[in-house]
Amino acid sequence: MTTQPLPHGSASPRFPRYARVLSIAGSDSGGGAGIQADLKTFSALGCYGMTAITAITAQNTLGVRGIHGIPPEMLQAQIDAVVQDIGVDAVKIGMLHAPEIVQVVADAIRRYGIANVVLDPVMVATSGDKLIHDETVAVLVRELFPLASVITPNLDEAGWLIGRKIADVADMASAAQALLDMGAQQVLLKGGHLPGDWVVDLLAGRDGARQELGSQRIPTHNGHGTGCTLSSAIAAYLARGLPLPAAVESARSYILGAIAAGAEVYTGRGHGPLNHGFAPQAQLVFTG
Repeated sequence: MTTQPLPHGSASPRFPRYARVLSIAGSDSGGGAGIQADLKTFSALGCYGMTAITAITAQNTLGVRGIHGIPPEMLQAQIDAVVQDIGVDAVKIGMLHAPEIVQVVADAIRRYGIANVVLDPVMVATSGDKLIHDETVAVLVRELFPLASVITPNLDEAGWLIGRKIADVADMASAAQALLDMGAQQVLLKGGHLPGDWVVDLLAGRDGARQELGSQRIPTHNGHGTGCTLSSAIAAYLARGLPLPAAVESARSYILGAIAAGAEVYTGRGHGPLNHGFAPQAQLVFTG
């Protein structure tokens, strides 16, 4: 068991208790991304996972067939139910399909004083399907960028946000700065979409700190849910008490293991999932 002070967003100071992570995201019927990937990740990293579902998607390894948005009042009810009773140590935010959904999430973060917020600005599925519209993106930037501890866009998402293509590692530094200028507190810009055998991610902060995180590319067709898994792993490690840079490094280590463990496993006929449970950790319990 581990001792940790009670963070913001907690319902009560009762101990012992689990490390608690809330995923606010869409449901993936294929199980590889979204809420399903988040819950697998939380469990694998020894955390107690909870959900507030923003949308139900009909999708598989080949693509997205349909999206059904959850009404804003139902999303708010889910968040209220979780935070008021169980409490949260960290939040991962994924697909938010409409401006009013973004507003519900932003209002809840402010109302409950929730810390350790990881925002994955999900805009495009692995298959290339566009998931949200420009109006929603504008509200997301205005309302959630300033509230998030870190945002985790890939290069396509970052390029959409800043209005230009990111062609190489040198472009990543200026792109990260542009995202910081848009209100983000910290940016983890994921460079996996660039060609080459060496993958570089960039962690950048408003204080000018920059950290390049590199790793060998793992050859595989199974990349569905990679971004969801990374952001939820960061949230899990924040809930466990790690500072952000260490949480990012630990999350990257976990996802590299999950990719490698599932690299040659066939699930469906398209982009398969990671192996989230390749090395599960025991459930973490805080004692007070």
